Amino acid sequence: MHATSQERPPIRRILFESTKLRLRPFAGGLVAWIYNSVLTHAPSRWIRTVYLTWWLGGRGQNVAVQMRCRFLNARKVFLGRNCVVNFGSLLDGRKHAIRIGDNVSIGPEAAVLTLGHDPQSKDFADRGGEVVIGDRAWVGFRAIVMPGVTVGEGAVVAAGAVVTKDVPPFTIVAGVPAKRIGTRNPDIDYSLEYRPWLM
Repeated sequence: MHATSQERPPIRRILFESTKLRLRPFAGGLVAWIYNSVLTHAPSRWIRTVYLTWWLGGRGQNVAVQMRCRFLNARKVFLGRNCVVNFGSLLDGRKHAIRIGDNVSIGPEAAVLTLGHDPQSKDFADRGGEVVIGDRAWVGFRAIVMPGVTVGEGAVVAAGAVVTKDVPPFTIVAGVPAKRIGTRNPDIDYSLEYRPWLM
């Protein structure tokens, strides 16, 4: 017995649904590729700012994202006012959000990660979490902030440190894994305005 036309799903609906499922990741990948492979190398802060204003999840006033920075799912990256993201940094918002406060300095080639893998998982399962970096925090050159970490207000992450646990406000951490090495004067009141012309 042959199935009637009412029993069969219409071919147009099947094609539309399968195309829609594939189109969204493709479009997201294309948007990321345009920025990460082309625009990030443009020696024009204006061009990068226009694109990032549209692409980022949120962006405060006077944000400076320098050349060669990369974003993985920038829709989940939120930058506060007067932030400086120095050249070559990576902000990974693939599955969880990155929330960066006001007047935060992210050093050159630093990485803020929200997703990794569980090393004990038999099927290499994902493991991650949201990252929050408080106002006036400073993340040094080539430092790595791991998934699920909160870096408190005014905290300092030394160059090359790997932050695997929360950093209390106004604490200075260094090393691999990062450990407390000092405190920062809590009486800070500055506004970052570092915007070199070509960077």
